[in-house]
Formats: sequence, structure tokens, C-alpha cells
Amino acid sequence: MKPRALLVALLMAASPMLILPAPAAAEPPVYTDLFSDVAVQGYDPVAYFKDGKPSKGSKDFTAEYHGATFRFASGANRDVFLGNPEKYAPQYGGYCAWAVSQGYHAKGDARFWKIVDGKLYLNYSASVQQKWEDDIPGFIAKADETWPDLNRQR
Repeated sequence: MKPRALLVALLMAASPMLILPAPAAAEPPVYTDLFSDVAVQGYDPVAYFKDGKPSKGSKDFTAEYHGATFRFASGANRDVFLGNPEKYAPQYGGYCAWAVSQGYHAKGDARFWKIVDGKLYLNYSASVQQKWEDDIPGFIAKADETWPDLNRQR
């Protein structure tokens, strides 16, 4: 094959790679129900910190974060969240903290929660929550180690 023909063949073979966009950096996954983009089952993540209990959010006060819609009980709570979403969004994207520590995804339930060192953790059920509370520091350490790999799987 002539050098010029070889060059044309190489350019034609490589051209699709030259026009494809670079993949976007993946956002950490946020748990939402199957047919919804609403995070934390519609509960206000700021309320856990301010009120010490779950509080349903409103469709009137929302914010988008990592591809999910978060709802808030008030515009003030939404504004607090937007000022520092990393602080208020549940750890591990709202997936069950105990399950993440075991190396898999399971839904987090907004009713089974705990704030530890200023971070919100959700668990799957009351029994899982109790199991998680038997060794919170150990399970958080395991989950923190496991989460990056689980995050890449989504």
C-alpha cells in the first residue's frame, strides 16, 4: 500500500474517535425510587439537622443535585441545602449505609436514619438500622472504603 493511501486509511479508521465527545465525569449515584427522580423519598434532608426528625418536603421547594430532585419543607431549607449540599445530602447517595458497608446497594429508607459526625446516614429498615448501630464507626469505615467501587458500578 502506498504511504498516502495508508495515511488516508488510518485517518478514516480513527475519524470516529476524533468526533466522539469525551465521556462526562460520572456523578455519584443518588437513590431514587424506580419511577421517580425524587431523593430521600421526598423528605427534606435539612430537616434532619434542624428539627432532629424527618419532615416531608414539598413539590414547591425543590433543588436538583447529582441528577436527583430533593424536596424541602420550606424555601429557607432549600437555600440552606444549596449553600452546602455535600453537608446535607445523605451519605452514599441515600443508599443503605449498612448495605454499602457489606459491598452492595440497597435502598435507604428516610425513616431509618442517624446523623454521625455531622453526616446523614440512611438504612433499609429498623432491623438493619439496629444492626448498623452495633458498630457505627466500623460500618462507616467499611462503607467509605467500599463506596468508590460501588459508585463506579452504577
